[in-house]
Amino acid sequence: MQYLRKQYMDQLIRKKDNGRIKIITGLRRSGKSYLLFNLYRKYLLESGVGEDQIVGLALDEIDNAKYRNPFELNTVVKERIADKNKRYYVFIDEIQFVNEVKNPYVDDPSEKLTFIDVVLGLMKIPNADIYVTGSNSKMLSSDILTQFRDRGDEIRVNPLSFAEVYENYQGDKRDVWRDYYTYGGMPLVWEMETHEEKSKYLRDLFSRTYIKDVLERHQIKNDAEVLEILLNVLASGIGSLTNPSRLSNTFESELKIRIAPDTIETYIGYFLEAFLIQKAERYDVKGRKYIKTPVKYYYSDPGLRNARLGFRQLEETHLMENVLYNDLIRRGFDVDVGVVGQNTRDDSGKNIRKQLEVDFVVNRGDERYYIQSALTVSDPDKRDQEIASLIRIPDSFRKIVVVKDYMKPWKDDHGIQYVGIEDFLLNESVIAR
Repeated sequence: MQYLRKQYMDQLIRKKDNGRIKIITGLRRSGKSYLLFNLYRKYLLESGVGEDQIVGLALDEIDNAKYRNPFELNTVVKERIADKNKRYYVFIDEIQFVNEVKNPYVDDPSEKLTFIDVVLGLMKIPNADIYVTGSNSKMLSSDILTQFRDRGDEIRVNPLSFAEVYENYQGDKRDVWRDYYTYGGMPLVWEMETHEEKSKYLRDLFSRTYIKDVLERHQIKNDAEVLEILLNVLASGIGSLTNPSRLSNTFESELKIRIAPDTIETYIGYFLEAFLIQKAERYDVKGRKYIKTPVKYYYSDPGLRNARLGFRQLEETHLMENVLYNDLIRRGFDVDVGVVGQNTRDDSGKNIRKQLEVDFVVNRGDERYYIQSALTVSDPDKRDQEIASLIRIPDSFRKIVVVKDYMKPWKDDHGIQYVGIEDFLLNESVIAR
């Protein structure tokens, strides 16, 4: 089964020959190497680029172990792009495997040479276009991007979107949504047939890849169990407001484990850095300001989230919110959690201030949308509850309620648009109707 990854291919094609380093980032096993060495390579060949003009090195392969020395890597690439009359495309996969070595030309023993020096040097060769990928315990993709700063262009690769899975789904299309929010979008999982195979693959990814990377990278020896528990707690609470202090209290009250909020914040930072989870900040819509805490966390892939919990907590309402968040991020939007203040009275007639939530405040350039996620709005009281925050937003930007129900898009008397989840995920233009 081949996924065309059109969104990322389009980005690579647009950035081709722009004089900058192309840095392909994202969650491990989300398809970065396949995108570069299979799909993009095929595009170049079909565009008239010769086989000898594509120089590819996968540094995680034993045959290329020699080139984990920066001097050897620099030498071999330059040897392969020696013809100044040709345009070359250099692919270096898992570049973090390149070791730091002492600079033999200076007396200072602390001066090291790394892959950064190699790639920045190659970038200056006028007939070479450079592409790198990388992520593991030694050098995660976010670090690579930081190292290159304004000299590189990031192509962030996400797990398969719902639309990509839907297009290639083998079976009754009515089952795609359920399977997607259960197993997520890691490409290899869709090559497997049974729940047992998919479950084992996703659980092994966590234990043998992601957690191992974080432990090794940050040299964590005594808190491995804490990291595992924290991932489970975050998985159980997707779509819920939280912060390190609350999580610290949860550890102490429910698990009898004392761990400082600062430590929890640090560990969450490791998960964010590894692209395992993503954070949504709170935004006061009327006050037009951010609220520092609490925040929401979402898993970058719902299948990985479910694997953390042994597929025991498949609450469709929370998973639907997680899928929507991921898809909006994939489309290039900035996504926050909205708060709308409301003055009201309690049962005794006392004035009180309530905060109503907007699931997502979505921005891209001068575009803005307010989006609410709801399983159903068939009951009038439920609909009123879902739109209570939306009708109190004092601007004219589009307001949308995404529901699980299969329906034709429609608008109510408030101008709020209602659309089914599959329509929303399959048709990106529906957001602008």
